Amino acid sequence: MEWEVVIGLEIHTQLATKSKIFSGAATAYGAEPNTQACAVDLGLPGVLPVLNAEAVRMAIKFGLAVDAEISERSVFARKNYFYPDLPKGYQISQYELPIVGKGHISIELEDGSEKVIGITRAHLEEDAGKSLHEDFDGQTGIDLNRAGTPLLEIVSEPDMRSAKEAVAYMRKIHSLVRYLEICDGNMQEGSFRCDANVSIRPKGQEKFGTRAELKNINSFRNVERAINYEVERQIDVLESGGEVIQETRLYDADKNETRAMRSKEEANDYRYFPDPDLLPLIIDQATITDIKATLPELPNEKRDRFVNELGLSLYDASVLTSSRELATYFESLLAATGGNDPKQCANWVIVELSGALNKASMDITESPVSAEQLAGVLNRISDNTISGKIAKTVFEALWKGEGKDADAIIENKGLKQVTDTGAIEAMVDEVLANNPDQVQQYRDGKEQLLGFFVGQIMKASKGKANPAQVNELLKKKLNG
Repeated sequence: MEWEVVIGLEIHTQLATKSKIFSGAATAYGAEPNTQACAVDLGLPGVLPVLNAEAVRMAIKFGLAVDAEISERSVFARKNYFYPDLPKGYQISQYELPIVGKGHISIELEDGSEKVIGITRAHLEEDAGKSLHEDFDGQTGIDLNRAGTPLLEIVSEPDMRSAKEAVAYMRKIHSLVRYLEICDGNMQEGSFRCDANVSIRPKGQEKFGTRAELKNINSFRNVERAINYEVERQIDVLESGGEVIQETRLYDADKNETRAMRSKEEANDYRYFPDPDLLPLIIDQATITDIKATLPELPNEKRDRFVNELGLSLYDASVLTSSRELATYFESLLAATGGNDPKQCANWVIVELSGALNKASMDITESPVSAEQLAGVLNRISDNTISGKIAKTVFEALWKGEGKDADAIIENKGLKQVTDTGAIEAMVDEVLANNPDQVQQYRDGKEQLLGFFVGQIMKASKGKANPAQVNELLKKKLNG
């Protein structure tokens, strides 16, 4: 039987506020355990939550960016369940009336086409604490620093049909929240993680199959691996005559497998009811209009501008706008080179710079070569001071910190390009004189030997001869 995969994601985005959603306690990562949990976070008797206005503003900002409905009236509810790192015995969340309603976002597929993924809702809630299982001699430690940290849970429609689509959607949301500066997107610290709802059904069937929820996956690679494993598991269960059970499952990255945690809870298991300590949240249109005015140029808008105004390919524009920091670097580079050659700037950022960053496992924000320094390299290519090949040597020296700018490195290493026609002509004559057989073969029609002659001349000049002049003089003499 041919099966169709159905996937929906619930992405937990930690909002970049300085304090928690219902208290004034700090949200900074890495503090000593239980040093950033105040009486409100601990749920001590008599305390009252106070809503963080900045968290509300960030949620609205996200909603506007995905063209979603913004609820003028939303309600906070208590989601009741017991867990050791949930000190109150309930989580303040939103249920029936979330702050952000239906929206959508488009993703790019591998074949270059786009697909629209629906967003069901995005609601505000507080995070729980963290259970620590290591170094406690068979016991579990509880760190409540994270308790009360503001989260925006972004729930998609079940519109994805493969693990790759799910990753593309997750990457798009990750890029968007960083563009909006409402989340740092740090997956290693748990600032951006997701639950994946996965089911399969016979191809052509409209009714959804029974889903499993894969909890707390915190890397793009693991999202893809977890979904692919779960799909194969469900296919094996059904094709062997079994029945898929609706349950919550944990993905073990070390073993690359999912395993059952508990049966999947329904909404009534949580006994939702409006939080009596928090009034309904009322948002007026003037506030929404003010927040809309603060939105930056969004990834798709920037991508389209790069294509339409700068003449870049859709692929190049998509890569350059995949993160706000990368797009900013590219635009700074373009400005510093006078904006005359966007394609050259794009190539150097995508190929040379990104290649070096990937090799060093570094982010663009950690690049040892600034946009201004790289512009110095490209400017020297443009004015024929150096060739493209020598430019790579200059870039490598900048990367290693061997000079403060391109000009200093070119001067110190003697890398200036030879543009003197007489000097180049002498090298051409010498190479032709030393290779009479190849000269005759070229004149007999074997024109691909031109590359051989160019290589010999560049070798003789130690890569410093101007390639355009070399080609021009070679053709003139060979065809003379």
